[in-house]
Amino acid sequence: MEHKLLATLITGRTIEQGVGKEKGKGSEEYFDSCAVCFFDKSDMLSLGIKNGSTVRVTSKYGSVIVKAKKYRWGTTPGMVFMPCGSWANVVCGDETYSMGMPLYKGFPVEIEPAPDQPVLTLEKLLLQQFGRNSA
Repeated sequence: MEHKLLATLITGRTIEQGVGKEKGKGSEEYFDSCAVCFFDKSDMLSLGIKNGSTVRVTSKYGSVIVKAKKYRWGTTPGMVFMPCGSWANVVCGDETYSMGMPLYKGFPVEIEPAPDQPVLTLEKLLLQQFGRNSA
């Protein structure tokens, strides 16, 4: 039986993402800190996923594979968090609703386990999304 979670996505900056960015967007630290989605423990249980499992996050704008991590700062059932970065940008879209800035917080996503899918490196993600790499 395939499990899916309908959730509200919030994106934002994290210390780990900032440290990774300082080391370079091509660094392992940046990849490990940005190509992730944080979940409430109860949502992970309902999806049948474990910390470090791969999941597909889909919005009306796009879909991306990232690693699932347990949200460690409290309980947030029905809400997931992705650090700002290229992986989150795939699902955020570019609509600005006349505000000049895309939505980065509070929009619906569907999440499902993706155990056999790899998380794309930044180079491969940019190639997939835009037909070119970062060079």
